[in-house]
Amino acid sequence: MSRPDIVAAARGWIGTPYLHRASTRGAGADCLGLLRGVWRECLGPEPESVPAYAADWTAPGGEEALWCALARHLREKPAGHAAPGDVVLFRMRAGAMARHVGLQARAGARASFVHAYCGRGVVESPLSRPWARRVVARFAFPE
Repeated sequence: MSRPDIVAAARGWIGTPYLHRASTRGAGADCLGLLRGVWRECLGPEPESVPAYAADWTAPGGEEALWCALARHLREKPAGHAAPGDVVLFRMRAGAMARHVGLQARAGARASFVHAYCGRGVVESPLSRPWARRVVARFAFPE
């Protein structure tokens, strides 16, 4: 599996409506559902069942549930090493749980990412300064 395959798979989901806890290209997906769908397309069966989760990813005891799940199955990368195909984890507010995820499509001056965005569906967005400052972790798919 190459990084272009991951980016092509993610872009294939563009236009899918946003639907909380869904993971079906063309029918509905949330941000985790997009990642799950790309995993299935590029790697095969999902590595674990996904428990029900709240739209805001709140967890008892303040556990970073999404971050922990990503770390179980993906390789965490050092900050500042952006590459197409990376899984990008966002913290939407200071002090809040990291609760949004996307797939880096382009790096460099025209950086972008594909993500499922509530009210807009799956889109490719510029990784603009407001988005970039919210990035808290990056991950690579397993080889």
